[in-house]
Amino acid sequence: MVDPRLEVIGRRLSKVDRVLAVASGKGGVGKSVISSTLALALSGMGRRVGLLDLDLTGPSTHLILGVDGLRPIEDKGIIPPRVHGLSYMSVVLFSPEEPIPLRGVDISNAIVELLAITRWKDLDYLIVDMPPGIGDEVLDVIRLMDSSYFLLVSTPSPLAQETVRKLLLLLLELKAPILGVVENMAMETTEGVKRSLEELGVTYLGAIGYDPELDEALGHMDKLMRTKFAMDVVKLAEEVERRIHQKIRS
Repeated sequence: MVDPRLEVIGRRLSKVDRVLAVASGKGGVGKSVISSTLALALSGMGRRVGLLDLDLTGPSTHLILGVDGLRPIEDKGIIPPRVHGLSYMSVVLFSPEEPIPLRGVDISNAIVELLAITRWKDLDYLIVDMPPGIGDEVLDVIRLMDSSYFLLVSTPSPLAQETVRKLLLLLLELKAPILGVVENMAMETTEGVKRSLEELGVTYLGAIGYDPELDEALGHMDKLMRTKFAMDVVKLAEEVERRIHQKIRS
């Protein structure tokens, strides 16, 4: 029997021009803070932007954005509340205090339900903060949000590079659109990430330098957007938009 929610998801996303899934094969690489800051940067450029935290068991974008006390708005579904100019959706809106242990088919069911109930309005970009790893969530996004571009986050660490390489191999095998890879927490110019990407024919989107002041700025938008980290992400946002337009024209 066909799940009727799958047809609903297409309608829910029909007003979203572009979906950008920010992913990595490994946790701790700064994926969520890049997702959140990238959404803010694109919004600052005048774009209509949504942010979907799809890390169901370990969401953190609400902490990065300083979200507190928000509740979903119900009207023939769920309308994402506005946060700092963004349309924002996360499981923390439904269960702010309690852990949500999920595994196997429960993860896919939760993703389908979240996508089926969320009424996104007109958006230029929907940024999706993916959970780390190569699991059900990646396969579900490819299956349910088939026009998504993937932006991968790595660091100079060989461990992070290896997990990103495995995720890239999966995406390439599935012919999922890949925008490129950004190198986070770069202490100095490194060539390891560039070389591994050249071998796979994947675009290197640039480096975001390590910023020791970033942690203190989390949760405080004015302070966050003045960090060196955010300035690097603004450059990334400009590059992301340029690359997407390039892919659309090709």
